[in-house]
Amino acid sequence: MSTPVIAVDGPAGSGKSSVCRGVAERLGLRYLDTGAMYRAMTWAMLDAGVDVDDRAAVAKAASEVALVSGTDPSAPTIHVGPVDVSGPIRGDAVTGAVSAVSAVPEVRQGLVAMQRAEVAAAAAAGSGIVVEGRDITTVVLPDADLKVFITADPAVRAARRAAQDASLGKAAVDVGQTEVDIRERDAKDSSRETSPLAQASDAVVLDTTTLTLDEVIDRLCTLVDTLAE
Repeated sequence: MSTPVIAVDGPAGSGKSSVCRGVAERLGLRYLDTGAMYRAMTWAMLDAGVDVDDRAAVAKAASEVALVSGTDPSAPTIHVGPVDVSGPIRGDAVTGAVSAVSAVPEVRQGLVAMQRAEVAAAAAAGSGIVVEGRDITTVVLPDADLKVFITADPAVRAARRAAQDASLGKAAVDVGQTEVDIRERDAKDSSRETSPLAQASDAVVLDTTTLTLDEVIDRLCTLVDTLAE
């Protein structure tokens, strides 16, 4: 299969981004981080001074945001207008507000349309694509060629996220607090009314708790290989 569409969901800190980028690079596919899109939209709201808890205000402001997401797995980019926000969207302010912005139906509708357009563009260019997020297998791409749900124990996810934060230069990373934050994010993502985080009934589950990054990439690539059989 030369143009596979691979949909990957999972909770915060499960390793989705690293795994999906690795798979896309190894197989020569495009890569789309939909979580970065929601973070970029959140950054835009904060930058404009929009109250993220005011759904009507967020919905109105979001319709004016020009968001562009790059799909090169070796160097993924995300822009709001001319501004490269790949760094700022990983900050604490965006992390604390992204669940509220992501829960706004108009935001999700607009970004889902953009995500599906990127998949169509990949197919038109003769390329497959790996798309990762929290509602890809259930809402965005329910007919994907391969659906995967990546998860891990919350304590392990917290340790991974803390290590990532430390690598970004954040001081005094508290693993215990990171786990609390991750559990809270899980609860918000799983209970929102619009497109909640959920495991698709036909998704392959990959528990990465005891696996290395390379081992998870190997397993997912093996699953992709079976599509051609």
